[in-house]
Amino acid sequence: MSIIKHNETLAEKRRKRVRSRLMGTADRPRLTVLRSNEHISLQVINDETGKTLVSASDLGKNAQKGTKTERAQKVTSELVKSLKKAKISKLQFDRGSYKYHGRVKAVAETLRAEGINV
Repeated sequence: MSIIKHNETLAEKRRKRVRSRLMGTADRPRLTVLRSNEHISLQVINDETGKTLVSASDLGKNAQKGTKTERAQKVTSELVKSLKKAKISKLQFDRGSYKYHGRVKAVAETLRAEGINV
């Protein structure tokens, strides 16, 4: 009997490792980061109910100019405004398969600077 081994990429291993430790609750929802080559999207999710509470992106009407890192900071500032309206001050930071540098790091630092506990 042969055993089929499915090779996982480093990104897939990192995603499993990071997500296995995180669970968004009503008190501390999970902030997920989706980063593509040109854009960034942020979602705040309550995993207990499976619902997205707040989201922000640099796509659509709110298309912004500047470097990718600057756009990530602007999107995060928009997200913080929505978080304050929803009275959310604590988040679980889910970086997914992305390393903690560049745009992902800029998102986390902007959140902390705006007073959100990450």
